[in-house]
Parts: sequence; structure tokens; C-alpha cells
Amino acid sequence: MLRADYAYVRNLKMNNWFLYLIRCKHGRLYTGITTDVERRFAEHSSDDKKGSKYLRGKAPLTLVLKKKIGSRSIALKMEARVKKLPKIKKEMFVEGKIQINI
Repeated sequence: MLRADYAYVRNLKMNNWFLYLIRCKHGRLYTGITTDVERRFAEHSSDDKKGSKYLRGKAPLTLVLKKKIGSRSIALKMEARVKKLPKIKKEMFVEGKIQINI
């Protein structure tokens, strides 16, 4: 791979961050960010130690929201904002009834 190709791939990955929400068996919502939602959801769903401690033993898990954010910095800010929301607002966000802006 050429040096320019590495820069392109690095830039693509830097601006390819997603916010995701997972619903646990008791209805609670888990919020996270990643560059690969399917991989991260599989890690959370498996029995290995790569998933979040919070989600262990809370199966079945359901991916209820996947939203492309852009840069990691913006994704972190968005994640923090969503985590501070009361559950009713998170549910409205999942349903598309409200927008969350940073």
C-alpha cells in the first residue's frame, strides 16, 4: 500500500464513528460508540471478555439504534450527551421523535 493509501484509510476510519444503543433483557438501554457496530455488538453478545461488563448476563440484547456520527471527538460528545438523558428521552431518541445535537 502506498503512503497516500494509508492516509486515506486512516482518515476514513477517523471519520467513520457510530453511536449505538442496545436494549437489554430488562429494557435498559446501553449507549456506546465504535467504528464497526456489527463487530462491537457481536463482542457484547458473546461470552468472551471483549464486551462491556455492564451487558454481561443481560441477554438477550437487541441493537435498537445505529447512527453515523463522523469523527471520534464528536461521537464521544454525543455519547456523553445521550448517557445523561433520562430513559424516556432515550426512548424518544431511539424512536426518532427527538434529535440530539452537540
